Amino acid sequence: MATPQRKRCPFPYFGSAVARLASAAVLTAGICAQADAQVDTDAIADLVTGPGSAGLGFLYRFEDSPYEGAGHRSDLLPLYLYEGERFYLNADRAGYKFIDDGRHRLDLFLSRRLEGFPEDDVPDVAEGMDPRNAGADLGLRYRHRLPWGTLRATALQDVSSTSNGSELRVGWSHTWSSDRWSLRPDVTVAFRDADLNNYYYGVAPHEATPERPAYAPGSGTDVTVGLYGTWSFLRNWRLLGGVAVTVLDDSARDSPIVRDGLQPAVFAGAVYDFGTAIARWDDDGVPTLVKVFYGRASGDGCHMVKIMKLSCTSLDHDDPSAVLGVHLGRPFLERVNGWPIDFHGYVGLLYRHEMNDIQPDGWQVDAYMKGFFYGFPWSHRVNTRIGMGAGISYTNHVPSPEVISQARRERPTSKLLNYLDPTIDVSLGDLFGSPRLKQTYFGLGISHRSGIFASSRLLGSVNGGSNYIYAYVETTL
Repeated sequence: MATPQRKRCPFPYFGSAVARLASAAVLTAGICAQADAQVDTDAIADLVTGPGSAGLGFLYRFEDSPYEGAGHRSDLLPLYLYEGERFYLNADRAGYKFIDDGRHRLDLFLSRRLEGFPEDDVPDVAEGMDPRNAGADLGLRYRHRLPWGTLRATALQDVSSTSNGSELRVGWSHTWSSDRWSLRPDVTVAFRDADLNNYYYGVAPHEATPERPAYAPGSGTDVTVGLYGTWSFLRNWRLLGGVAVTVLDDSARDSPIVRDGLQPAVFAGAVYDFGTAIARWDDDGVPTLVKVFYGRASGDGCHMVKIMKLSCTSLDHDDPSAVLGVHLGRPFLERVNGWPIDFHGYVGLLYRHEMNDIQPDGWQVDAYMKGFFYGFPWSHRVNTRIGMGAGISYTNHVPSPEVISQARRERPTSKLLNYLDPTIDVSLGDLFGSPRLKQTYFGLGISHRSGIFASSRLLGSVNGGSNYIYAYVETTL
């Protein structure tokens, strides 16, 4: 396959990546993305989720790049939030809580480190250097809540063999809130080791030029001060906003590829909170949904919108690929505002059978929220639902349709992408007059992975994806 070439963004950057929240309905195409200095996303996520709640939304971050001459940049963070009794999903991380008694909290998590620059979007000052890729950190965090604020300490270690670096963050925050708004000042001090700083801010000897001498900043201490807030409107919607300023360590600022000065950033977004309108999603008595499906990759050029319009339903016969999956779900909301609309949450496993020589067979994990509309004139006789799900998808091997299409366009691929799941189904109980099958549905759908038009560094700045047309049966246990 062809190696992706480095391409320039057709207009200046407007920010970076440290907040990525995206309901599939709020997308902005064509924005190049990078990410550098980290802001603890808990400062934002904790304002919009509580025990047993889930949220779906988006956040844009606009900031000045720390790299010399890179200007302003922006990035989109898809926000998929869930806060269970033990497990939680928080923007760029997923974790498990060992202790959470309201005052003390200890959790282990895996998170994306959204620093550096992608292979296809290199700043001029770093031209000819090796890519500085986003990494993955294993983290251990402790938080202690006090009347005058919350203290936290977080230890991070790269587990992706990207930088092999480690970091210790200590911070303080305090929240003021009313019925409709909340405001949280936050201070974070990050102690970064030499491996981490040398990878993202250093110049290796083989990368040196007369204008860019070799440099190793070594360990250092960064400080970030932020102010974040939310404002509630309508039933469960919240607007998000914030400002932050990061000061890099002197040794990092002395690097020939790093500019001097502060790194200001602005955040803006919105989130819908699914969990505040009903009982906890993980309460006993909440029914479990089981969905089993089988599908095949669509043909070349047969993208999701064309499939939904039935203007293209062809399958890929040249390089065929099939999927078999099981998704488990639970309802979050029923008859929202009295309308015939329900929301469910799903998580599941998918096996991909690559019937070609391009990629090996692989596994895929999907997690998403899904809305169903069933207010058709005939629904009282045969209940018919149109659904749309939005979430995240991770695979151990990039699907062959994505490898093929991205190589053709000389674009990168990513194992982690946005997930969309449009479907249409009917009740088998209504169709065959069987009360026992009333909550059993048969339908057709599209398993769609995409990078949201290369607007999100969290998703590998991918512009493209894959589509699998599938048939399924879903029932309630």
